[in-house]
Amino acid sequence: MRLTRHDVAFVLFALAAASMLAACTSSGASRTNAGVANATTIVRPDPNLTPGDALPAGRSEICASGYSKRVRDVSAQTKRDIYAEYGIASHQPGDYEVDHLIPLGIGGSNAKANLWPQPANTMPGAKEKDKLEDDLHNRICDGRLDVKQAQLEIALDWYASYQKYVVNR
Repeated sequence: MRLTRHDVAFVLFALAAASMLAACTSSGASRTNAGVANATTIVRPDPNLTPGDALPAGRSEICASGYSKRVRDVSAQTKRDIYAEYGIASHQPGDYEVDHLIPLGIGGSNAKANLWPQPANTMPGAKEKDKLEDDLHNRICDGRLDVKQAQLEIALDWYASYQKYVVNR
């Protein structure tokens, strides 16, 4: 299943609505899309640069052993392009990982529209997102969650999905 332009437009609209809601109901925790993060920052990709993109893969393909390894294909040049698009001129090894917003394990693509430089040392961060990715993959493969629904939810707000599926299960 591939996300359509309509799906992406919905996600962008929902992100804008969520941002406005967060601004109105802020609990004091700092929120940002991309950039320098501290321990209370929930780092999300810039939806204008990384709205998410998915391959036309269904449950049977995604759940086949070795699927993610077979489709993973992000070149060093693409990674450099992603850093440049996000205004990161230089960084130390281990500061970031170029991450798939919609993970390969649930049908995400290697397109630039699905890639962002996720800071490695934020909390919550890459480790928490990895837990979410595994959980969504498992839910898809055992039939508890539709592929497209999982893709839309993580593209909309990975941290809200993490809260929903990992923290509050």
